[in-house]
Amino acid sequence: MRLNAAIVVLLTSLVAATYGFGIYLFAQLVPDMQASLGFDFSYVGSITASAQLGFLLCALLAVWLTPIIGGGRMIVASGAVCALALLLIPLSNNILTIGALLTLLAGTAATVFVPMVDVITRVTAYRYRGLAMGLVSSGTSYGVAINSLLVPLYAAQGEWRSVWWWVGLLTVAMTLLVLVVFNKGGLLSPKVPLAVTPMAVELAVPRRRSALIKPWVLLIWSMNFLIGFATFPFQTYLSSYLRTELGFDVQFSAQVWAVIGLVGMFAGLAVGWISDRIGLRAAMLLVYGCVVAASLIFATHPSGHWPLIAAGLFSTAFYPIFGLIPAYVSKLASSGAMAVSIFGVANVMQGSGGMLGNYGAGLLANHSGSFAGVYATISGVGVLLIVLTLKLPKEVPAATSAGAAVNYPT
Repeated sequence: MRLNAAIVVLLTSLVAATYGFGIYLFAQLVPDMQASLGFDFSYVGSITASAQLGFLLCALLAVWLTPIIGGGRMIVASGAVCALALLLIPLSNNILTIGALLTLLAGTAATVFVPMVDVITRVTAYRYRGLAMGLVSSGTSYGVAINSLLVPLYAAQGEWRSVWWWVGLLTVAMTLLVLVVFNKGGLLSPKVPLAVTPMAVELAVPRRRSALIKPWVLLIWSMNFLIGFATFPFQTYLSSYLRTELGFDVQFSAQVWAVIGLVGMFAGLAVGWISDRIGLRAAMLLVYGCVVAASLIFATHPSGHWPLIAAGLFSTAFYPIFGLIPAYVSKLASSGAMAVSIFGVANVMQGSGGMLGNYGAGLLANHSGSFAGVYATISGVGVLLIVLTLKLPKEVPAATSAGAAVNYPT
């Protein structure tokens, strides 16, 4: 059991690297990298949209590769690629090269997260899956918190490249530790339960096709699209909104991000724990309500200490969202392989929504000269997510769930 817990913690650390560093560090460094490299908000929209394209393509890749090479191998390889890309960014002065590396980083986020739903299903008991996925999804907040410590130290002095160096080296260390523990737990062996044989895949095809037409699956995919559409641009343009339009300095902007990171460290775990008791749908309603409230604050009253309050509300919602959805899928899917397939497509939809949301938000901000309209739109999407959540069926009882936890040697 101790090794199972260690696996969940290490998965959390790789989410911190691939999401916290790989996706959200750029959002915090946009003003500093703009000043150094010279690009406008249209390019920010294009580059983040490209990153989401990388995310959705790699989500499809993960669905195909995970049954072949195993989730453990997929996760370790993704961590290694993430570390390499992070270390290459500060070596480049070409914005196209940096854009390509950011796209690759977003892809590693997908290839780390998609196999996790099967890993969590196999190493975590049914009743604790909400808690486990809540912790894993909160990994992004730990990455964001580290970003918030490093950005004021270096970016304020024009040394934004040093931030990338530090997070790259941290990711190297995390990946090596994951490699050691996964090897000890047998997760890198082709014969572990994570690996799905070709015969199993073939037998699962008819069941998979029938699952894909179920209303709850279509609802999940629609919700993931809207989650990406709303939450990704919320963070992508946050520093730009605070510093270039609202006139806050880099220290206050870092405080806002620090609140997002700090609250997120506990939000994923807390909401995951709550969801195991009140149900995943009720927890989803709670977090989507927080998205609506946070975006309305930024759209209508982004002054004084209100941005900090909005950051706390957003963080309470954002990190648990990405744990609640896979936990819900793991409880309704008939098998671990089915859960990976459904969640893989859900990540494609999330990436598509994020791509469209980031690009559209950049165009809207350029056209209107303000980010207020962007956050007003996000609040509307949050309301729509609440409506869709009310249409989801209740999760199945534990007794009918497939995929008991596997207790690896301690």
